[in-house]
Amino acid sequence: MSEIRVDRIKDEAGTGAVELSNGATVPTGKTLTVSGTLTYEDVTNVDSLGIVTARGGLKVGTSGAGATITSAGDAEFAGLTTARFGGVTETVGVGSTTHYITNKSVTLELDCSKGSVFTHDLSSGNVGIVSIKNFRVNTNTFTTATVIFTQNSSAPSAGAGNTMVVPPATQVPGGIGTEVTLNPLGVTGFSTNGLVGSATTVVLSNTAKDIDVVTFGIHYNGGGTGTAGNYRTIVTKSGDFRFGDIGF
Repeated sequence: MSEIRVDRIKDEAGTGAVELSNGATVPTGKTLTVSGTLTYEDVTNVDSLGIVTARGGLKVGTSGAGATITSAGDAEFAGLTTARFGGVTETVGVGSTTHYITNKSVTLELDCSKGSVFTHDLSSGNVGIVSIKNFRVNTNTFTTATVIFTQNSSAPSAGAGNTMVVPPATQVPGGIGTEVTLNPLGVTGFSTNGLVGSATTVVLSNTAKDIDVVTFGIHYNGGGTGTAGNYRTIVTKSGDFRFGDIGF
Protein backbone atom coordinates (compact mmCIF):
# COMPACT_ATOMS: atom_id res chain seq x y z
CA MET A 1 0.00 0.00 0.00
CA SER A 2 1.31 3.43 -0.95
CA GLU A 3 0.93 6.48 1.24
CA ILE A 4 0.96 10.12 0.16
CA ARG A 5 1.44 12.84 2.71
CA VAL A 6 0.45 16.35 1.61
CA ASP A 7 -1.24 19.38 3.16
CA ARG A 8 -3.36 20.41 0.16
CA ILE A 9 -4.38 18.98 -3.21
CA LYS A 10 -5.28 21.14 -6.22
CA ASP A 11 -6.07 20.41 -9.85
CA GLU A 12 -3.37 20.46 -12.52
CA ALA A 13 -3.89 24.17 -13.17
CA GLY A 14 -3.54 24.88 -9.51
CA THR A 15 -6.77 26.85 -9.46
CA GLY A 16 -9.50 24.35 -8.57
CA ALA A 17 -10.45 21.09 -6.91
CA VAL A 18 -9.37 17.65 -7.99
CA GLU A 19 -11.85 15.09 -9.31
CA LEU A 20 -12.04 11.74 -7.52
CA SER A 21 -13.09 9.67 -10.54
CA ASN A 22 -13.88 6.52 -8.56
CA GLY A 23 -15.07 8.22 -5.38
CA ALA A 24 -13.38 8.14 -2.01
CA THR A 25 -13.53 5.87 1.02
CA VAL A 26 -13.19 7.09 4.59
CA PRO A 27 -11.80 4.31 6.83
CA THR A 28 -13.87 3.13 9.80
CA GLY A 29 -13.35 5.35 12.81
CA LYS A 30 -12.17 8.29 10.71
CA THR A 31 -14.10 11.45 9.88
CA LEU A 32 -14.37 13.79 6.91
CA THR A 33 -14.44 17.48 7.81
CA VAL A 34 -15.77 20.01 5.28
CA SER A 35 -15.13 23.65 6.11
CA GLY A 36 -16.86 25.05 3.03
CA THR A 37 -19.91 23.92 1.05
CA LEU A 38 -20.27 20.27 0.11
CA THR A 39 -21.95 20.00 -3.31
CA TYR A 40 -22.94 16.67 -4.83
CA GLU A 41 -25.99 15.93 -6.95
CA ASP A 42 -26.45 12.24 -6.32
CA VAL A 43 -25.93 11.37 -2.66
CA THR A 44 -27.75 8.14 -1.87
CA ASN A 45 -27.58 8.25 1.93
CA VAL A 46 -26.54 10.92 4.39
CA ASP A 47 -25.86 9.96 8.01
CA SER A 48 -25.53 12.95 10.30
CA LEU A 49 -25.16 13.18 14.05
CA GLY A 50 -25.26 16.95 13.93
CA ILE A 51 -27.29 19.50 11.95
CA VAL A 52 -27.96 19.14 8.22
CA THR A 53 -28.53 22.34 6.25
CA ALA A 54 -30.40 21.78 2.97
CA ARG A 55 -30.44 24.93 0.86
CA GLY A 56 -33.10 23.81 -1.65
CA GLY A 57 -35.28 21.63 0.57
CA LEU A 58 -35.17 18.06 1.83
CA LYS A 59 -37.02 14.98 0.56
CA VAL A 60 -37.33 11.69 2.41
CA GLY A 61 -38.41 8.55 0.57
CA THR A 62 -38.91 7.92 -3.15
CA SER A 63 -39.41 11.29 -4.84
CA GLY A 64 -40.43 12.82 -1.52
CA ALA A 65 -43.09 10.18 -0.89
CA GLY A 66 -42.21 9.89 2.79
CA ALA A 67 -41.77 13.54 3.66
CA THR A 68 -40.86 16.80 1.99
CA ILE A 69 -39.44 19.88 3.71
CA THR A 70 -39.18 22.87 1.41
CA SER A 71 -36.73 25.76 1.61
CA ALA A 72 -39.67 27.97 2.65
CA GLY A 73 -40.08 25.95 5.85
CA ASP A 74 -43.19 23.98 4.86
CA ALA A 75 -43.31 20.32 5.83
CA GLU A 76 -45.56 17.73 4.22
CA PHE A 77 -45.66 14.16 5.50
CA ALA A 78 -47.28 11.28 3.61
CA GLY A 79 -50.70 10.50 5.09
CA LEU A 80 -50.68 13.55 7.34
CA THR A 81 -51.83 17.10 6.94
CA THR A 82 -49.53 19.77 5.55
CA ALA A 83 -47.94 21.82 8.34
CA ARG A 84 -46.21 25.15 7.86
CA PHE A 85 -43.68 25.68 10.62
CA GLY A 86 -41.98 28.85 9.39
CA GLY A 87 -44.85 31.25 10.12
CA VAL A 88 -46.94 28.81 12.17
CA THR A 89 -49.81 29.14 9.69
CA GLU A 90 -51.96 26.69 7.81
CA THR A 91 -53.41 26.76 4.33
CA VAL A 92 -57.22 27.05 4.34
CA GLY A 93 -58.98 24.77 1.85
CA VAL A 94 -62.47 25.01 0.39
CA GLY A 95 -64.75 22.29 1.73
CA SER A 96 -65.78 19.84 -0.98
CA THR A 97 -69.55 19.77 -1.61
CA THR A 98 -72.01 17.44 -3.26
CA HIS A 99 -75.76 18.02 -3.45
CA TYR A 100 -77.82 16.09 -0.91
CA ILE A 101 -81.04 17.61 -2.25
CA THR A 102 -80.45 19.68 -5.37
CA ASN A 103 -80.60 23.44 -4.71
CA LYS A 104 -81.62 22.85 -1.09
CA SER A 105 -78.72 21.31 0.78
CA VAL A 106 -75.26 19.85 0.27
CA THR A 107 -72.99 17.37 1.92
CA LEU A 108 -69.94 19.32 3.12
CA GLU A 109 -66.85 17.09 3.03
CA LEU A 110 -63.85 17.91 5.21
CA ASP A 111 -60.81 15.86 4.14
CA CYS A 112 -58.35 15.88 7.05
CA SER A 113 -55.56 14.53 4.82
CA LYS A 114 -55.54 17.95 3.12
CA GLY A 115 -55.78 20.20 6.17
CA SER A 116 -57.86 21.04 9.21
CA VAL A 117 -59.36 24.44 8.27
CA PHE A 118 -61.97 24.79 5.52
CA THR A 119 -64.34 27.39 4.11
CA HIS A 120 -67.88 27.16 2.82
CA ASP A 121 -69.92 29.93 1.24
CA LEU A 122 -73.58 29.23 2.01
CA SER A 123 -74.58 30.78 -1.30
CA SER A 124 -73.25 27.50 -2.76
CA GLY A 125 -75.83 25.55 -0.80
CA ASN A 126 -77.23 24.87 2.68
CA VAL A 127 -75.33 22.30 4.70
CA GLY A 128 -77.39 19.21 5.40
CA ILE A 129 -74.62 16.73 6.26
CA VAL A 130 -71.03 17.32 7.38
CA SER A 131 -68.70 14.49 6.35
CA ILE A 132 -65.28 14.31 8.04
CA LYS A 133 -62.87 11.82 6.51
CA ASN A 134 -59.27 10.57 6.43
CA PHE A 135 -58.45 11.51 10.02
CA ARG A 136 -56.00 9.21 11.77
CA VAL A 137 -57.18 7.06 14.66
CA ASN A 138 -54.53 5.97 17.12
CA THR A 139 -54.71 5.26 20.84
CA ASN A 140 -56.86 7.97 22.46
CA THR A 141 -56.67 10.72 19.83
CA PHE A 142 -58.50 14.00 19.23
CA THR A 143 -58.88 15.50 15.75
CA THR A 144 -60.25 18.95 14.91
CA ALA A 145 -61.75 20.26 11.66
CA THR A 146 -62.81 23.92 11.51
CA VAL A 147 -65.17 25.46 8.96
CA ILE A 148 -65.44 29.18 8.23
CA PHE A 149 -69.04 29.66 7.09
CA THR A 150 -69.98 32.79 5.13
CA GLN A 151 -73.66 33.67 5.05
CA ASN A 152 -75.44 34.44 1.77
CA SER A 153 -75.62 38.00 0.48
CA SER A 154 -79.30 38.19 1.46
CA ALA A 155 -80.89 37.31 4.79
CA PRO A 156 -82.47 33.84 5.01
CA SER A 157 -86.24 33.70 4.74
CA ALA A 158 -88.37 32.54 7.69
CA GLY A 159 -85.36 31.46 9.74
CA ALA A 160 -84.44 28.62 7.39
CA GLY A 161 -82.72 29.08 4.06
CA ASN A 162 -78.97 29.42 4.32
CA THR A 163 -78.69 28.99 8.07
CA MET A 164 -80.43 25.60 8.32
CA VAL A 165 -82.02 26.82 11.58
CA VAL A 166 -84.98 24.52 10.94
CA PRO A 167 -85.38 21.82 8.30
CA PRO A 168 -86.71 23.35 5.05
CA ALA A 169 -87.83 19.81 4.17
CA THR A 170 -88.48 16.75 6.31
CA GLN A 171 -85.60 14.84 4.74
CA VAL A 172 -83.06 17.61 5.47
CA PRO A 173 -81.80 17.95 9.06
CA GLY A 174 -81.77 21.46 10.55
CA GLY A 175 -78.71 23.11 12.05
CA ILE A 176 -75.07 22.13 12.00
CA GLY A 177 -74.08 18.95 13.83
CA THR A 178 -77.38 17.07 13.71
CA GLU A 179 -76.02 14.85 10.94
CA VAL A 180 -72.29 14.08 10.89
CA THR A 181 -70.62 11.28 8.94
CA LEU A 182 -67.22 10.05 10.13
CA ASN A 183 -64.82 8.23 7.82
CA PRO A 184 -61.58 7.56 9.73
CA LEU A 185 -58.54 6.68 7.64
CA GLY A 186 -58.85 3.04 6.59
CA VAL A 187 -62.22 2.54 8.30
CA THR A 188 -65.73 2.21 6.81
CA GLY A 189 -67.70 5.36 7.65
CA PHE A 190 -70.69 5.73 9.95
CA SER A 191 -73.16 8.47 10.90
CA THR A 192 -73.44 10.18 14.26
CA ASN A 193 -74.77 13.34 15.92
CA GLY A 194 -72.52 16.05 17.33
CA LEU A 195 -72.50 17.03 21.00
CA VAL A 196 -73.37 20.72 21.22
CA GLY A 197 -73.30 21.97 24.81
CA SER A 198 -76.81 22.16 26.26
CA ALA A 199 -78.42 22.59 22.83
CA THR A 200 -79.16 20.02 20.14
CA THR A 201 -77.50 21.74 17.20
CA VAL A 202 -75.27 24.64 16.16
CA VAL A 203 -77.34 27.46 14.66
CA LEU A 204 -75.64 29.79 12.21
CA SER A 205 -76.39 33.49 11.99
CA ASN A 206 -79.50 34.58 10.08
CA THR A 207 -77.93 37.90 9.04
CA ALA A 208 -76.70 38.36 5.49
CA LYS A 209 -72.93 38.15 4.95
CA ASP A 210 -72.21 37.11 8.56
CA ILE A 211 -69.31 34.78 9.25
CA ASP A 212 -69.48 31.85 11.66
CA VAL A 213 -66.52 29.71 12.70
CA VAL A 214 -67.57 26.17 13.59
CA THR A 215 -65.14 23.56 14.92
CA PHE A 216 -65.74 19.82 14.94
CA GLY A 217 -63.72 17.81 17.44
CA ILE A 218 -63.55 14.02 17.14
CA HIS A 219 -62.45 12.05 20.20
CA TYR A 220 -61.47 8.43 19.61
CA ASN A 221 -60.96 6.45 22.82
CA GLY A 222 -58.74 3.76 21.31
CA GLY A 223 -61.21 0.95 21.88
CA GLY A 224 -61.57 -0.20 18.26
CA THR A 225 -61.50 1.91 15.11
CA GLY A 226 -64.55 0.36 13.45
CA THR A 227 -66.96 0.78 16.37
CA ALA A 228 -69.03 3.97 16.27
CA GLY A 229 -69.46 3.94 20.06
CA ASN A 230 -65.73 4.60 20.48
CA TYR A 231 -66.04 8.04 18.86
CA ARG A 232 -67.56 11.26 20.17
CA THR A 233 -68.07 14.28 17.93
CA ILE A 234 -68.15 17.68 19.62
CA VAL A 235 -69.32 20.80 17.78
CA THR A 236 -68.75 24.36 18.94
CA LYS A 237 -69.31 27.75 17.30
CA SER A 238 -67.93 31.25 17.61
CA GLY A 239 -70.08 34.35 17.70
CA ASP A 240 -71.59 35.94 14.60
CA PHE A 241 -68.91 38.10 12.98
CA ARG A 242 -69.73 40.97 10.66
CA PHE A 243 -67.49 43.05 8.44
CA GLY A 244 -66.78 46.47 9.90
CA ASP A 245 -65.63 49.71 8.34
CA ILE A 246 -62.13 49.51 9.80
CA GLY A 247 -59.63 46.86 8.85
CA PHE A 248 -61.50 45.44 5.84
